[in-house]
Amino acid sequence: MAAAEGETPVDDGAPPPGALYSFGTPWPELNQGLSYSDTFRCADADAATTLTEFYSTNYKSSAPLPGWIKRIRNGQITVDGEVVTDPDTTLRDGSKLVYHRLPWQEPFAPYLLEVLYEDDDMVALNKPSGLQVLPKGLFQQRTVLAQLQMKDWKMTSCCSKRKHVQSHPVPVHRLGRGTSGLLLCAKTKVAKVRLASYFAEGAINAGNKRDKPEFKEERKISKFYRALVTGILDNDEVVVTQPIGLVHYPGVAEGLYAACSSGKPAMSKVCVLERLSLQNHTLVQVEIHSGRPHQIRIHLAYIGHPLVDDPLYGIGGYPKFVEPESTGPDSSFAYDGGYERPLQPVPGDCGYHLHAHWLVLCHPTTNKMVKVTAPLPQILQTQEECRATFERVSD
Repeated sequence: MAAAEGETPVDDGAPPPGALYSFGTPWPELNQGLSYSDTFRCADADAATTLTEFYSTNYKSSAPLPGWIKRIRNGQITVDGEVVTDPDTTLRDGSKLVYHRLPWQEPFAPYLLEVLYEDDDMVALNKPSGLQVLPKGLFQQRTVLAQLQMKDWKMTSCCSKRKHVQSHPVPVHRLGRGTSGLLLCAKTKVAKVRLASYFAEGAINAGNKRDKPEFKEERKISKFYRALVTGILDNDEVVVTQPIGLVHYPGVAEGLYAACSSGKPAMSKVCVLERLSLQNHTLVQVEIHSGRPHQIRIHLAYIGHPLVDDPLYGIGGYPKFVEPESTGPDSSFAYDGGYERPLQPVPGDCGYHLHAHWLVLCHPTTNKMVKVTAPLPQILQTQEECRATFERVSD
């Protein structure tokens, strides 16, 4: 498939072998900010609620009380379409509130994406480490989704006539910000529903904890990752079925995913590829039968072999750093009134070595089996693969 106008063709300094083309738009210095809407409902007709009370009570995780006062005085909140700067303004039942978060400079993130496979129904990308898939937290614009939205997707005449074609592809599963490799995106609503169902079936099967020879054949999609872990694994194969759930963690309002007996079922099959005795590392392949958040990082840490340079998860599948939240007054906040970035590691921090290497799936419309592979970073290649890569480059 030829690269379209405005895209980077496969050539020297462009995508590695296996990629069709690359695309991406450089990020602007500042994003566009965000707006959050609410409708105030008065629970007690005899009790008055002020603007400050509403936001500092309902959105404690966004900013401390002084921060909300600063935002109000800065004119960042409207009530029924009018800017209100008095924190003590009394709210009426049914009032429409909008908090306008100021534009900010998001942390560095790469923007180029490589296309490994593409047809009228789906596209497979090679996501670089450091790029978030969907908007969350500090990253609201610098995401894979934003690049998919900015690209001009030229559909074929046959495809463009279909009513269920979307304006742009959308990711159908997640990859951690620090994880590189294969990311599947759907171009049509039908493909989105069917691909999402494949991933959902994997989670259900993991819940049944079936590990029969015919189990793999029943699956519509199989995903394989490469990872570099600390320590030397004794067994050539390990199946991990530790449940994963949310635990309290400072700085992460909704909680942190970790090994948790009351969590949701998860299953990972770990196979040793190379034992690197001098470095005390092991290169492994991991096949996941479910797709819980940070599943591979948690499962490998759970069995005593966290990913090399993982800033967050330690042995046991729990966060390395847990510090009781301060009981003193909240006086520290950023320029926009929100909390400063937590000092302890958070889920989006990078540094570990994990790559979504290859997958096999049943095509969502043709039902034919499709295999897609994302080229490996050198640090995740076996010695034999490194030699093959060197010889290919030397030719």
